[in-house]
Amino acid sequence: MLKIRQEEERDYKKVFQLIEEAFRNMEHSDHQEQFLVEKLRKSDAFIPELSLVAEDENGDIAGHILFTKLRIENDSETFESLALAPVSVKPEFQNQGIGGKLILQGHHIAQELGYQSVILIGHETYYPKFGYEKTSNFGISFPFEIPEENGMAIELVKDGLKNKNGVVKYPKEFGID
Repeated sequence: MLKIRQEEERDYKKVFQLIEEAFRNMEHSDHQEQFLVEKLRKSDAFIPELSLVAEDENGDIAGHILFTKLRIENDSETFESLALAPVSVKPEFQNQGIGGKLILQGHHIAQELGYQSVILIGHETYYPKFGYEKTSNFGISFPFEIPEENGMAIELVKDGLKNKNGVVKYPKEFGID
C-alpha cells in the first residue's frame, strides 16, 4: 500500500538519490534535476506542502513530486501559477501509476492552498491523461523554444487560466532568463 505524504528534511538524501536514478537514462534530461530540487527547496518559490513523496509499506520512498510557484506575465499584469517539475519515480516502481497518484494528490493540495493552475513541460502523451492541455490553448508561452505539444497547463479550478495569458516566468533557481 502506497502512502503519499509531505516530504520531510530526513527524506532529502533519499529523494536526491531517487531523482538521480529516475532521470539517469532519460533522453531529454540534463541530469541536473536532483540539484534543481535542492535549490528550489531553499527558494521563495518553495511550498513545503507541495513537495510530496510516495512511500511503500516498508517505508521506502518510491516517488517524489515538486510543485513550485511561478508567474505568468504580460505587458500589463502578472498572475501566479505553479510549475510541476520534476516528477520522479524510482525505476523499479515505474509504470505502476505512482507518478499519476503524486500528480493528482498534488493537484488536490494545490487547490486547497488556493492555487488555480499548474504549468509544465513534459511528455505530450502522459500529462493529458490528467487533464493537461497545450499552454498555447490559453495564450501562454515559454521564454524559450519548445515543441508546442510539450508545454502544458491545467486549470485546477473552473476558468483558472481564463484571460491569464502571457509568458511563463520561472523562479531564478531554474536558471532560465
